[in-house]
Amino acid sequence: MAATPAPGRVGDVRRQNLALVLAGIQRNGGATRAQLAAESGLTKASVSSLVTDLLESGLVQEITATRDGERGRPGTGLVLNPARGVLAAEINVDYLAVGVLDFAGELVFHETLERHNRGSRPSDLMPLLLAMAERAATMAADAGVELLGGELTVPGLVDTERNVVLAAPNLGWADVRLSEELPRLLPEAPFGVTLSNEANSAALAELWFGHGADHGAGHGTNGRFRDFLYISGEVGVGGGLVIASRLFAGPQGHAGEIGHVVVHPDGPLCACGGQGCLETFAGQEAIYASAGIDRGSTAKPMDELLSHLAQGAERAVSAVQQAGHYLGIGVASTARVANISAVVLGGHFAALEEWIAPALRGSLDRHAPGLIPPENLAFSGLGRTGALRGAAATSVRRILSQAYELIP
Repeated sequence: MAATPAPGRVGDVRRQNLALVLAGIQRNGGATRAQLAAESGLTKASVSSLVTDLLESGLVQEITATRDGERGRPGTGLVLNPARGVLAAEINVDYLAVGVLDFAGELVFHETLERHNRGSRPSDLMPLLLAMAERAATMAADAGVELLGGELTVPGLVDTERNVVLAAPNLGWADVRLSEELPRLLPEAPFGVTLSNEANSAALAELWFGHGADHGAGHGTNGRFRDFLYISGEVGVGGGLVIASRLFAGPQGHAGEIGHVVVHPDGPLCACGGQGCLETFAGQEAIYASAGIDRGSTAKPMDELLSHLAQGAERAVSAVQQAGHYLGIGVASTARVANISAVVLGGHFAALEEWIAPALRGSLDRHAPGLIPPENLAFSGLGRTGALRGAAATSVRRILSQAYELIP
């Protein structure tokens, strides 16, 4: 039900009601004013007034809404306006990426620059990322999409309040402040650019954009899993926890970091400073080394690994099986602590699904029998766009929650 206005708080109540209506439009694209009123508990008159403001702001637009099996004139539905959008940027260990997501949820622009970023300073990377962002903004403007805000996602622990990368071991970053760099990515955007963790962003992408086993697990809030552990496989191994269809980041925002769960107490030293972390067995570099692939001698080591696997090369198969074994140990420990019974794997784990899945399932059966049912182990189909999509969608939701700033 709508909140009852208290003296002097009418503006706050209107903002809350505006958020209710926007959430209803986002959830049920094409909903009519009457449907939004019924769902939100607001009066039809209140909804109509709020919708008028939203139409004038350009955040939503009207469409013809068909009503199956009903006679009479079609109703007028409401959707988020695809002529509004956001920028997403990603710094990863071996590439940079930029994308534009419109409010309809379409990734209308995506550019990736392959680059070894380990040891690079922000001053090395930001000019490249700024040039990519400029190209994305130009493309968006040419397509009639106004960019209202954005998000930069990185493979490390972040302080979102201060826009600081606390620790990104595989980049070699510690306590890196990006407060000055972020606004430069989208200088004219009214809602600015924020910072996020890459694995958390990818986990949210699975929740909001996944489509079952072939294209991800989440399929929005009506998807297969409301609670799951997402595991991101890149040079490092990251993770994100989704509980009750919401990202659970923990008190300091670091929950779900499965890559630094200890899976072998006498294992190799990790970039984080610890010993025996999952990342030292299941990260890309660990797998390549075990498979006998020299990253310095090939431009596309993953393609080479997949070729070796397809040929049944014993060393490559053994390397991936070992990664799957230790991945199972990490999943078993994490899932028990977090009380999670579903897992989604992305990044190189998805690319290696055919070879890593049997070893992973065998390890889970041994260390945590029955904890993760076979149907609750899924591999992402979003590819490299996962973190970008999640970062962009987070930016959309942030903007919608502050939509009152666009309404006089």
